[in-house]
Amino acid sequence: MPLELAKVVVALFELYVLAGVVLAVSFLPRAVLRIDPRVAGSPGVLRLLIRPGGAALWPLFARRWIAGATEPVERNPHRAKAGAR
Repeated sequence: MPLELAKVVVALFELYVLAGVVLAVSFLPRAVLRIDPRVAGSPGVLRLLIRPGGAALWPLFARRWIAGATEPVERNPHRAKAGAR
């Protein structure tokens, strides 16, 4: 039983990685500009550098891409205090 469980876990991990790579390859050329417009003027090397993160965090990026989200607004105590003045 432990060997079969290990095979299932490895197969699920492989599917996760495959989905991540597919999304990273399709996400970076098009949708990254909509989520972060500052990437438009950056060199192509930046997209190569962020590709592993896009593959690893693909569920978050897929949700933002499907929802049509724009650049996120940073929320932290410093900005909250600055805005309260």
